[in-house]
Formats: sequence, C-alpha cells, structure tokens
Amino acid sequence: MACLRAEDCGYRFLVLFFNCMLTFGSYYCFDMPSVLQDEFQGVGNCTQNSTGLENDTCVKCDDCLGMSAADYNLLYAIYAWTNAAVVIGAGFLIDKLGNRVGVFLFSFLCVVGSSLFAVGSMLKGTSAMLPVMLLGRLLFGSGNGSLTIVQNRITAYWFRDKELAMAFGITLAFSRLGSVLNFFLTQSFSETYGLSWTLWAGAMLCVLGFISALIVSFLDMYGVRQLGDEQNLKAESKKLKVTDIKYFSLSYWLLALAIMFFYNGVFPFVADASEFIHVKYKFDKKTSSYLAGAVYDVSMVVSPFLGGLIDIIGRRGILAIMCASLSIPVFGILAFTSVYPLVATLWLGLTYSFAAASLWPSIPLVVSPATVGTAMGLTTSIQMIGIGISNLVVGQILGKTLDLEPEETLLRWKYVMIFLLANSLACVVTTVFLNINDNRRGGILNLSRKQKAIKAAQLAADPAEEKEPDERDPLIPNQRRPNIN
Repeated sequence: MACLRAEDCGYRFLVLFFNCMLTFGSYYCFDMPSVLQDEFQGVGNCTQNSTGLENDTCVKCDDCLGMSAADYNLLYAIYAWTNAAVVIGAGFLIDKLGNRVGVFLFSFLCVVGSSLFAVGSMLKGTSAMLPVMLLGRLLFGSGNGSLTIVQNRITAYWFRDKELAMAFGITLAFSRLGSVLNFFLTQSFSETYGLSWTLWAGAMLCVLGFISALIVSFLDMYGVRQLGDEQNLKAESKKLKVTDIKYFSLSYWLLALAIMFFYNGVFPFVADASEFIHVKYKFDKKTSSYLAGAVYDVSMVVSPFLGGLIDIIGRRGILAIMCASLSIPVFGILAFTSVYPLVATLWLGLTYSFAAASLWPSIPLVVSPATVGTAMGLTTSIQMIGIGISNLVVGQILGKTLDLEPEETLLRWKYVMIFLLANSLACVVTTVFLNINDNRRGGILNLSRKQKAIKAAQLAADPAEEKEPDERDPLIPNQRRPNIN
C-alpha cells in the first residue's frame, strides 16, 4: 500500500489531525481556574475574612469557593509536581510499550482527573472540597503531561524526514486553540450555567480527547505496519534501559534547562494574569480574561507558520536566545509601568511561540530515535519541577491574606513580575551556553535546510565516514543525518 507512505499521499497529516485533537480538551481544562480565579477565591457572603468584616477584595456570588491565593496557586503547583514525578516514567513506558498503550492510558486519566475536579467544586463549604479538587488536578496532571509526550513522539515519528518543526507548531496551535477558547468562552458560560456545570463541560472536552486517542491509536498502528517499521520499533524498545539517560549529551541538558526557565515565566504568569490585570488595571473579569488569553491567541495563530519557517532557516539555538531576551521587557512593563496590558500579553505570546517552535523540536535532533519518549518525559519533568516551584513562590508572594490594602496587593504583584523576569534572565544565560556547546559539536541546531542538504550530499559522496547509529547514541552526528527537516 504505497499510497499510505507519508511522502505519497499525506497519510501523516491525517495522523497529525487526530494527534492534535488529543490535547485540545485537556488544554482547555488546564487554565480554566485562571479564567475563574475570582470564583475560586471569592466568598459567598463577603464576611469570611479574618476580621469577619466585609472587604474590598471579596466577590459576591453563589458559586464562590473561598480559596486563598496560596490554595489557588496550589492547584497549579500540584499539577506541575505530579507531572514532574510521572512523566519520566511515562516517557520510558511509552518508549518500551509503544504509543498505543500510552495514548489510551493517559487520555483516560485526563477524563478521570477533570471529572473529579468538577466533583470537588460541588463540595464547596466542606473540608473535602480542596482535597478532592487537588486529587483531581493530580490525576489530570498525571494524564495531560504524559499525553503530550505521546503526542510529541507520534509527531516526531511521522514527520522525522520533513516538516518536523511545522508539525510541532500545528500541534501546539491546536492545543492553544483549546486554551484560547477557554479564555473567550468560560467566563460567559460560568455566568450562565454556574461554576460546577462549567467544570463538567471541560471534562466532556477531555472525553473528546479520549475518542481521538482511540482513532489515532488505530491510525498509528495501521500506518506503522504498512510502512514495515513495527518489528524494528519493537526491537529498539527491547534494548532500551532507564540507564540510557546517562548517554544524553550536554546539548540535551541545556535544552531542558532553557525550556524550564522560559516556561517558569509563561505558565505561572498565565495562571494569575487574569486576576493581576483585574486588580492593577481595574478591568472587569471578562475583559481581564480576554487580555490574559492573548498570550495563547498569538501562539495559536503564528506557531504553524513559525514552525515551517524554522524548518527552512534553522537557527534554532539563535532563536532561543532571542525569544528569551525579548521576554525580559514584558515583565518589566507589567511591573513598573501602566502601559495597556495587551501590549505585554501579545508580546509574550510572540516570544512564547518562537520558544515553543525552536526549543521542543530541537530535542529529537540531539537524542537517538529510540529515546525520544524518554527525553521528552525527562524534559517535561524538569520543566514541571520549575513551574511547580514558581507557582509556590508566586503563591507565597501573594500570600493567604484576603484583606490586604490595595497598595500592598499591587506591591506584591510587582514582586511576582520581578520574579518571573529573573527566570527569563536565567533562560538567556542557559541558551547562550547552549549555542556555545552546539557550535563545538557541529552546530546542528543552527543548520538551515540548505546546509543540511549540502551535508547530506557530502555524505553521499563519501559514505566511508558513515556508520550505523547506536540506539543509545546521545547525539546523532551530522554525518548520520541524511534526512532534511
């Protein structure tokens, strides 16, 4: 069935579509607390503070859950910590047992976790509410982070010969479409149907991801068999060991740290951005959600185009330095000026898009094909450790007290922005070292498509230098890369 080959009739794009739908619902659910932060932290009668008196920061509503800022940020922190603990084992499990086991298991965990989170909201006013919601986020985090690894592994397989960064960009765009729709629709939906039904609607979208998981599992299994790769993949997975992590190169570890520091600034910011804009700039809740969601609006629109551009020009390492450096003014604007916040969120969305399109697709370039899942899992773990720490730090800066003076509240938000800015500075330093090391190893991250073609031609003319790659090889040298991304 020659037409099934990705080069012949685009079967890989059919796989890509359903692969993209895996995380559409889970990304919608992930940032629902950000849009509904007032409902999560508000109290029903506005007298439930330490003095028993009404205060300026309370929100009068029937559905409010009465969480403190620290408890609210704990919802994000436990998601991140769970990811950090689970994804390493999940990546190795996927490499050993294959995509189909992983895609079914982890999409199911997303459904269970999001459903339990919705159940927790129905227990408002009881001591069980917060533990149940945290357990839901824990299970949801176990599934969503690991599901992203399977998604990236499937993308890396079907687009390993061409259009790799573009495929990663399209996948990110679909995921961010879920995030964008969350910021545009969730607040209005909640005002009409209430908090609990809103969270249940998010859980139903995770069911859509589970259905997509069944479809992409079949497509991947059928396609791999038709391409004759099934036995080869099984043989490689049998050889894989956990200790193969020690073969990962310095380029890989620097990439992982760069991703961690960059996302330390983006995700904790988005988690609290709606409330920050509402407090500092005095916009209503719906407008604040729209402005905060602009980070993902930009990412959704430009990521596929950036991926296609990076496939042609390369320069992944240089772009990593640029997007980290250009993120620094964003948090400076938010901390020290009164510039309209849309400027900052659009700016951050653009730098985030460049980072996602240049950093994540670089991982398959610096590890062997057999260890892509393990490498993605370990990178996600490092990323989530950083994000979890950042969420805890943000929560501690903002504190548990609900009845602060407006000046004190704004000062604490300024400290949060300075902390996020410091993470961007750390990312700049890391990406500089990444480029230095990559240049010493042949500059694979910064090669353009034309330069790769020239190297491939040189190899064809002098094949004596080429040798068979080992599945534990931490960095596939340029002479082993006839494929053009």
